[in-house]
Amino acid sequence: MSDILSAEELARFNRHIILPQVGLEGQEKLKCAKVACIGTGGLGSPIALYLSAAGVGTIGLVDFDVVDDSNLQRQIAHSTADIGRPKVESARDTLLGINPHLTVNLHGEGIRRDNVREIVRQYDLVVDGTDNFPTRYLVNDACVLEKKPLIYASIFQFEGQATVFNYKQGDQQGPCYRCLYPEPPPPGLVPSCAEGGVLGVLPGVIGVIQATEAVKMILDKGTTLSGRLMLYDAMEMRFREVKLRRDPECPACGEHPTIGDVVEYEQFCGLPPTEAAEGEEMLSEDDITPRQLKTLLDEQPDLFVLDVREPFELDICRIGGTWEIPLGQLPQRFAEVPKDRDVVVHCKMGGRSAQAVEFLQSKGYTRVKNLAGGILRWIDDVDDSLAKY
Repeated sequence: MSDILSAEELARFNRHIILPQVGLEGQEKLKCAKVACIGTGGLGSPIALYLSAAGVGTIGLVDFDVVDDSNLQRQIAHSTADIGRPKVESARDTLLGINPHLTVNLHGEGIRRDNVREIVRQYDLVVDGTDNFPTRYLVNDACVLEKKPLIYASIFQFEGQATVFNYKQGDQQGPCYRCLYPEPPPPGLVPSCAEGGVLGVLPGVIGVIQATEAVKMILDKGTTLSGRLMLYDAMEMRFREVKLRRDPECPACGEHPTIGDVVEYEQFCGLPPTEAAEGEEMLSEDDITPRQLKTLLDEQPDLFVLDVREPFELDICRIGGTWEIPLGQLPQRFAEVPKDRDVVVHCKMGGRSAQAVEFLQSKGYTRVKNLAGGILRWIDDVDDSLAKY
């Protein structure tokens, strides 16, 4: 018998316990383990589901978002009945339905500079299921500072990647996220899954790999992905690896680190803008809101509105009277955009159009603005008859 596992748990995890590499001792390690799952979306869903099914005793769910119908194509911890609910609450109920012996801690405020180290400190290891750069850097830096291993992954369209950061196996200290990506990319450079799309089953493949690494690390068995970046191409059904090395000059984990605490980053794809004072809105000098655009369209019939989305997106919804040049074609076709008229550029959410504005400005355009929030915000604020995607 076990002093840690109940009779019900011994029966439930029998298929684990009869594995020589797990055994009763290993299952007890899983029960005593505490794992933080950052994000409960595409990656976070399979991570949390399989860790709960495997018998991990405590799982912390970190997410500020609510369930949206567009999530259900891939975020299997949630159902249609959960639309509008906080994701951490929906995921908690699903996990407890799988394993009622589980303890679930909810961190519904999400990850911020002022709470990330406190959250990370409570857990043995951290699994990153996020989809944006600011959170990845915050979590990485917190894990380095708190000496916690980090299981990382990212997905986009038909491709995914995964590795283990900040993990010491034997006498070898592995690299951290900053060893691979020292600095965040400029805002808008990398499209989010909401803009670029993602194959619904892809996060299942990558998230299960993350969960597998977590179980192995808890059991202290096998070889982890530390020092190896695993790349997956779903269209070709091909896995390959790239070696990673710890950078001695890394500002986080190098021989002379310069990062002594977590720092805030600019907001990138998928995150709301920094809060402004009450009644104000944080916009750059190149931005315009949908309501401001509507006013301009009413006042200036010759206003040039440029849509830089792809043709398949135009089939779903479009703002009437716009000129259409996909972002990838803009370097060859920018002369079609007039320099002597006011120009407003838009895309789905504002990332690609921000790049287009920067490009046009580099070509001498001085009367060009970016539609903040893209056509999705236009639908919310001006014309809700258009279809969202």
